[in-house]
Amino acid sequence: MSVLFVLISACLLMALLFLLAFIWSVKQGQYDDDYTPAVRILFDDTTRSDSSNKTNPEK
Repeated sequence: MSVLFVLISACLLMALLFLLAFIWSVKQGQYDDDYTPAVRILFDDTTRSDSSNKTNPEK
């Protein structure tokens, strides 16, 4: 039973460390996207509707 308490506390400590590492990396700008705004003009914003080209198989 005491091993269970040790494992649970170790898992909670590890989860806390991962949470702190994630918060630190977000504050440092690790997840900032510098590439997409530069090439956003190249992407097509409109999508084509293929519903007019589909044929009805029942007819």
